[in-house]
Amino acid sequence: MPAPIRLRELIRTIRTARTQAEEREMIQKECAAIRSSFREEDNTYRCRNVAKLLYMHMLGYPAHFGQLECLKLIASQKFTDKRIGYLGAMLLLDERQDVHLLMTNCIKNDLNHSTQYVQGLALCTLGCMGSSEMCRDLAGEVEKLLKTSNSYLRKKAALCAVHVIRKVPELMEMFLPATKNLLNEKNHGVLHTSVVLLTEMCERSPDMLAHFRKLVPQLVRILKNLIMSGYSPEHDVSGISDPFLQVATNTETSKNVGNAILYETVLTIMDIKSESGLRVLAINILGRFLLNNDKNIRYVALTSLLKTVQTDHNAVQRHRSTIVDCLKDLDVSIKRRAMELSFALVNGNNIRGMMKELLYFLDSCEPEFKADCASGIFLAAEKYAPSKRWHIDTIMRVLTTAGSYVRDDAVPNLIQLITNSMEMHAYTVQRLYKAILGDYSQQPLVQVAAWCIGEYGDLLVSGQCEEEEPIQVTEDEVLDILESVLISNMSTSVTRGYALTAIMKLSTRFTCTVNRIKKVVSIYGSSIDVELQQRAVEYNALFKKYDHMRSALLERMPVMEKVTTNGPTEIVQTNGETEPAPLETKPPPSGPQPTSQANDLLDLLGGNDITPVIPSAPTSKPTSAGGELLDLLGDINLTGAPAAAPAPASVPQIAQPPFLLDGLSSQPLFNDIAAGIPSITAYSKNGLKIEFTFERSNTNPSVTVITIQASNSTELDMTDFVFQAAVPKTFQLQLLSPSSSIVPAFNTGTITQVIKVLNPQKQQLRMRIKLTYNHKGSAMQDLAEVNNFPPQSWQ
Repeated sequence: MPAPIRLRELIRTIRTARTQAEEREMIQKECAAIRSSFREEDNTYRCRNVAKLLYMHMLGYPAHFGQLECLKLIASQKFTDKRIGYLGAMLLLDERQDVHLLMTNCIKNDLNHSTQYVQGLALCTLGCMGSSEMCRDLAGEVEKLLKTSNSYLRKKAALCAVHVIRKVPELMEMFLPATKNLLNEKNHGVLHTSVVLLTEMCERSPDMLAHFRKLVPQLVRILKNLIMSGYSPEHDVSGISDPFLQVATNTETSKNVGNAILYETVLTIMDIKSESGLRVLAINILGRFLLNNDKNIRYVALTSLLKTVQTDHNAVQRHRSTIVDCLKDLDVSIKRRAMELSFALVNGNNIRGMMKELLYFLDSCEPEFKADCASGIFLAAEKYAPSKRWHIDTIMRVLTTAGSYVRDDAVPNLIQLITNSMEMHAYTVQRLYKAILGDYSQQPLVQVAAWCIGEYGDLLVSGQCEEEEPIQVTEDEVLDILESVLISNMSTSVTRGYALTAIMKLSTRFTCTVNRIKKVVSIYGSSIDVELQQRAVEYNALFKKYDHMRSALLERMPVMEKVTTNGPTEIVQTNGETEPAPLETKPPPSGPQPTSQANDLLDLLGGNDITPVIPSAPTSKPTSAGGELLDLLGDINLTGAPAAAPAPASVPQIAQPPFLLDGLSSQPLFNDIAAGIPSITAYSKNGLKIEFTFERSNTNPSVTVITIQASNSTELDMTDFVFQAAVPKTFQLQLLSPSSSIVPAFNTGTITQVIKVLNPQKQQLRMRIKLTYNHKGSAMQDLAEVNNFPPQSWQ
């Protein structure tokens, strides 16, 4: 056979590959040649072939077929063969391959070899991948080498002994005498490895810790002597003697090795309970790193400062200007770390200056940074905004700059902020109107602008604005903008929904353009966009059959609720009032989503013929949503508008239309006919039993009130209990709040919850239910269908 190519030539060839497929082809061809050589027992080039195989292994290609060849090289008498063989064993073998046990005898022979370098190879290999069995068999040889006079071997033997102790802790006693003697060594390498061995023994045995504690004065004395000793060429690393024995105040920073020492010093200071002065010193060192021309050093400094900013915020603040300058760095990694650190430095004192720099960065940064930067600005502005006007201006600037890169909740959050800033309504709608004139490319901005124009269009055309010079806008000009949004190719379906709803709202704010609004709405009643078509059909119905309800349904939004979590209940703050919301509005930790989410019920139902119509609401504060109100319009079949662009879901809580009026009152009157409608068992499984009892409304015979009673016969409570229900579209359903979220064990109590069902067509009632709760430490979930309702419940 011809001589195989050398390793350098193989590396050069592989690096010329232009595609991954071409590289794979080269590797496969070379592996085939190596396999053929192995089969022919070619001893001449075995070392070269294994070396090439190890290179291919490092590239991620399979090389397991070379394991036995490594053993053959280890058994060779040539040092070059042994070196490659042991290297191959450390890379290709571990305790999972039984073949590594075949090496035990070879390693034992090499540990007793006459050449120190062969002994060193055996020690390195044993210390790298030796199994428990190998460590037991060879611990004696390692202990002998710890006592040898050769410092080269003692250093490697000490590190091998660390591995032996980790694998077989009971062998620790064997190395105790030799370890104590190692501390008298003058060689720095041996001293360092002996301290590592001593530390390992102390960590694994309290007895060893007590034994070695008395050596602390000796260790301190050794350390002091090492520091005080002069320059020693034997221990030189790039011109610095004993780099890891240097201190932060006398280390040369002109060389990279000095910077490495300083970085290790910083890590040491940060990892121990050091004085505040030392921590400031460490942060100042990192601050100097930020001025270094080496990009790697600047990146390390930013990463380290990001870890320490929470504990030493003021010390890091001193380097704020340097950190902000790193936002202009050309290196992407440095830029990202600088952005993250800049947001961590924002506080109430520097919010204006930092936001100015970050907004400039947002305007000029690459697209991959815009989403994270916009999110960070939103959070910082929400937390530290000095005024509502500044807050609104900042978020509008982000929407104008970042465009579609902003996160999904930016639009509703800004809408909530604007709604709650009553004195800023005229200013905000005027600014937004100017911002979208002729430019609809920034969809989140257009959505917020459309919502505000719909809500506060009357303030826009009135020309009253105290914050800045008012603009003169006519009703037709406002409608021109919204119609342009509707027909723009850049507008998404959600944006068009916002615009159409805004136009509809303006029918109650404007006086001269109502007929034009009617025409626009009627046009979109035949839109190919189903969502837009449905909105238009509903709005047309408001203009025609339900015009008397239009002004009430479309009146201005009240101040939005702010929900904060406080312990087991949610505190809902509305217009200064506070009330605890029931626990059932929150899902179990690992369970499904909240009951008020229609998606969960749709998942539960699995088909399109059934839909949840009215979500769960607290009994004292029933939710008034436009989708629910329009569902009452008889011939309109509404399944709900998307959360991103609520249709008339933005109406205030007003007097309800005549639907379930008796059911929505806090104390409804019912016919005393409960005895005439027998109760049923709707669910019984795993100790949980749910019974339905029925009542008929006194004022509306089409309304059936179902009271559920959930009981638990097991020995443990069922917590985080959530009951969900859905009915066909011909019905309407409302879930009120449950009496509790815990079903007591041993049937010692029950949970009650009221379901109100409107059945105008007197059809047979069908219901699907979904149950979630925590029991015995597990999250439980089950689905069921209830079809055994008594005829009296719907007749």
